Amino acid sequence: MTTKIHYQCQRCTACCRWPGFVRISEAEVPRLAAHLGLDEDAFIQRYTRLTPRRTGLALIDQPGGACYFLQNGGCLLQAVKPAQCAGFPNTWNTPGWREICRAIPIEMDDSANS
Repeated sequence: MTTKIHYQCQRCTACCRWPGFVRISEAEVPRLAAHLGLDEDAFIQRYTRLTPRRTGLALIDQPGGACYFLQNGGCLLQAVKPAQCAGFPNTWNTPGWREICRAIPIEMDDSANS
């Protein structure tokens, strides 16, 4: 039996305050746009930018580097947040993330996958 650690998000928003790129897939655009009451083209023009290598789209940031959609202490996209956001820190993370993220580690039995 193997034990796996799953980190349960506490919605501290620390990960939303880091400068970087929240990449969004083509499939996520309609859901994000609809949530904001916009058509896809308006959403793309208003709230996205090209990634550095011009291989896709990322959400825009606030002037200090925080995600644009971090407003009033919460995420305006919480109900439809991009996969990159939903996966943090379990599917990806960055060096030093444990020093600022408040996610709670939970031990999970991984024997079902054995």
